[in-house]
Amino acid sequence: MKTAVLIPCYNEELSIEKVIKDFQKELPEAEIYVYDNNSKDKTVEIAKRAGAIVKYEHNQGKGNVVRRMFREIDADIYVMVDGDDTYPADEVHKLIKPIVYKEADMVIGDRLSNGTYRKENKRMFHDFGNTLVKRSINRLFRSNLKDIMTGYRVFNKIFVKNMPVLSKGFEIETEMSLYALDKRFIIKEIPITYRDRQEGSFSKLNTISDGIKVIKKIISMYKDYKPRQFFFVIAAIFMIFGIAVGVPVIIEYFKAQYITKLPSAVLATGLVTLGIIIAQCRSYFRYNCKTT
Repeated sequence: MKTAVLIPCYNEELSIEKVIKDFQKELPEAEIYVYDNNSKDKTVEIAKRAGAIVKYEHNQGKGNVVRRMFREIDADIYVMVDGDDTYPADEVHKLIKPIVYKEADMVIGDRLSNGTYRKENKRMFHDFGNTLVKRSINRLFRSNLKDIMTGYRVFNKIFVKNMPVLSKGFEIETEMSLYALDKRFIIKEIPITYRDRQEGSFSKLNTISDGIKVIKKIISMYKDYKPRQFFFVIAAIFMIFGIAVGVPVIIEYFKAQYITKLPSAVLATGLVTLGIIIAQCRSYFRYNCKTT
């Protein structure tokens, strides 16, 4: 079976050679592709010298790189790993095995279950962000995934060639997990050892801005994949606030047969009306889901 190792890269001159050499040792028959994303250091030069096939994606962002990789590379097994040497190449065999034996469509290298990510990671709020995303998605899809945002994954050809990559940046891992859950692909998680970046190497992930993008991606895909639930929740919120504002107005009317809280009455009417309209959006999606 043809195996391709896909390494998205942006300014990883300190670690890319070791990553390539490690995977060449573990998977000598695999083709190793480094997709450079406008690096300003010697990443490309070092990758070529190490024996990797270097390709380019000029639209900035990891999601853009993954989209091009999935579109261009043809293989039976796809190993995707970051170029920062935080994921162990010698554990790739246990990630590939479920794909070879058709036990999974996507295998996730789980950094969180064995505690190595919490021990090694030195960046503030990253552990909190991982937990927030994980709990949100597991609640949304009634799943039990342990690591949503890991960059170490193995896919089969069916998954790679069918996934429409929409993300531009680091929210791509979240999108992969959501897509796999929604389309009922078989997911298997295998604990791996995580190690922090070597000294002098810096993460390109911005905790706040990329965290906001991930949250927006969850909300967007919640709307796309679970529209009935999405619109029901919003409609319920408007209805509850409308009733809360309107109850004192109704009580006043029954007591005095007159309304002095006119602004509250208008606000309550508007909120309830919006709730009804949004609920109709839910009914529309429910009808279309049944007919399609």
